[in-house]
Amino acid sequence: MTLKLALSTLSVAVGLALVGCGGSGSTSNDASTVSTTGELADTQTIVINNGAEPETLDPQKAKGVGESNILRQMLVGLTDSDKDGKTVPGMATEWSSPDNKVWTFKLRDAKWSNGDPVTAHDFVYSFRRLTDPSNTSDYATYLVGLKVLNAEAINAGKAKTETLGVKALDDKTLQITLTEPVPYLPDAMFHSSVMPVHQKSVEAHGDKFTSPGNFVVNGPYNIKDWKINEKIVLERNTAYFDDANTTINEVTFLAIPQATTDVARYKAGEVDITYEELPPEQFEQLKAELGSQVNVQPRLCTYYYEFNHTKPPFNDVRVRKALALAMDRETITDKILRQGQTAAYQYVPTFTQGMKNFTPEWQAWDRDKRIAEAKKLLTEAGYSQSNPLKFELLYNTNENHRTLAVAVASFYKDALGFVDISLANQEWKTYLDNRSKQNFQMARGGWCADYNEPSSFLLTFTSGSGNNNGKYKNAEFDKLLNQTLDANITPEQRGELYRQAEAVLDKDASTIFVYHYTAPRLVKPYVAGFSESDAMNFYHVKDLKILKH
Repeated sequence: MTLKLALSTLSVAVGLALVGCGGSGSTSNDASTVSTTGELADTQTIVINNGAEPETLDPQKAKGVGESNILRQMLVGLTDSDKDGKTVPGMATEWSSPDNKVWTFKLRDAKWSNGDPVTAHDFVYSFRRLTDPSNTSDYATYLVGLKVLNAEAINAGKAKTETLGVKALDDKTLQITLTEPVPYLPDAMFHSSVMPVHQKSVEAHGDKFTSPGNFVVNGPYNIKDWKINEKIVLERNTAYFDDANTTINEVTFLAIPQATTDVARYKAGEVDITYEELPPEQFEQLKAELGSQVNVQPRLCTYYYEFNHTKPPFNDVRVRKALALAMDRETITDKILRQGQTAAYQYVPTFTQGMKNFTPEWQAWDRDKRIAEAKKLLTEAGYSQSNPLKFELLYNTNENHRTLAVAVASFYKDALGFVDISLANQEWKTYLDNRSKQNFQMARGGWCADYNEPSSFLLTFTSGSGNNNGKYKNAEFDKLLNQTLDANITPEQRGELYRQAEAVLDKDASTIFVYHYTAPRLVKPYVAGFSESDAMNFYHVKDLKILKH
C-alpha cells in the first residue's frame, strides 16, 4: 500500500534549521501530567492524526495508508486482523479449501448501516468492481496477483467482469476460484480494496456514495462530518454486528502533515494519538519527557526512490546501479532518522513472515569502493564533469520530504561530483497521478504490506501490476513470482524463490531501496487497548477505550 509518510525535519547535520515544538494547554491536558484511574471516562471520543487528507474513501480506488486507516473503521472484509496482526474472522466466520485453489467463505448474519443484510452477493459485486478496468483502480490487479480466475483477462479488457472467479453459492456462502493454489488468500482478504460496498448506494450516488449521509457501511463507524484538509468525524454504527463490544462513540481523524505540529497539538491536549512519525530532533527529548507515551513499533514498510524505466536516463541499468551503490542508507537511518529504522538492501522488510532474506555482494563493500564503482558505471554510461547526469526528483508536498530529498541530492553531489538533481514537489493527488502516468524521472515512494507475506511487496514489481509506477519489467522476475504458487512448493522453497526474486531486483537496480520503517507515535496514557505488537499497524478504534483522567 502506498505510504505518504511525512518524514520529520532532519537534523542540523544535513545543514537545515530545526523546527521547534511548541504548544500549550491547561495543566490537566498537558501530556506530562496525565494520570488515569483505570475506570472508563464518561465521554468516549478520540482524536487521531491521520497525516494528510485522504485521496478517496472509495475502498476499490483507495491506495494510501491514510485512506486505509479510515476505511478499516468503516468497512469489514471477509477477514480481519487482531491486535497482534493475526488473521481473524470478519464478515466470514469460517473458510476452507481442499487444495488452496477453491476457497469457500461462510458469512455471518450481519447488516449494513441502513438495515440491509450483508450477503455474498455484496462481495461478488465489489470484487467485480475492483477488477473492472473502467473503474481505473491502481489496485485493479490485486486479485490478479492472488490468481483469481479470469481477473487478469478482465483487467486487460479481454473478458467480462461476470466471468471473475467469485460466486455467491447462496446469500451466506461465497466461493473464490483461483488458477493457482494461494495458501495465504484469507490473509489477503482484509485489505481495503476487497472490502465490500453497498451496491444500491454506489449506483444511486455514483462518486458521491462516500459522502456523509450517503455512505452505507458494515463496520463499527460511519461518516458524520468531512471538512476537507481539516478533519473527518466518524460516529458509532449501532447496526454493526459487534457493536456490543465497541466502546468509543466518536472518532475524529485530523489531516496534519507536519510532525512538529502534530506533537505540539498532542502536548496541548488536542490529539490523543499522533501519526506514525515523530521529529527526529525531538525524539530523545520526547522519550525522556513522556516515557511510555512514546510508542515505537517495527513497521512492514519500505522507503525507496523509484526509477522511471521507460525513458532516459534510467532506462540504462548502469545509471540505476550507480545511484543505488552511492545511496548513503546508514547516514539516513543512523544519523538523520534515529528511531530504529534499518537500512534497506532488499525490498521486503527482513522480519516479514515467510521471507528468506537476500544480501547483495556489494553490501559488504566499504563506502569508498561503492563510490568508485558508481563513478566507473556513470563514466561508462557517458557522464562526466563536462556532461553531468541531470534529472528531476519528484516528491509529494511536505517540507520534511523535501528535506530528505535535499540531503540525498547532497549525498550524490558530494560523492559523485557530476550528478545534478533538481527537486519537484506536488500535492498528494497530483503526485500520485503523475507517478501512475510515468510523468517523472525519479520519485520518492513508500510501500506498506497489504498482508504479512513477501508477495505483498514483490508483486508490485511484476510487469502487469497497477502499482508498478516505474514500469520495471523482467520476465525472470515474473516467472519466479509465479513459481511461488506451484502446487507442490513448500514454505521453505517459496522463501527461497522470494530470495531469488530480490536478487533479480538487485541485479537490475530496479529501485533504490533506502530503509525499512518503524512506526513511532505518541499515545495518551488514558487510551487503553492500543496495540504495540502489530507490525502491520492495523489499529481498530473499536478495540480502544478512553479511561478517566
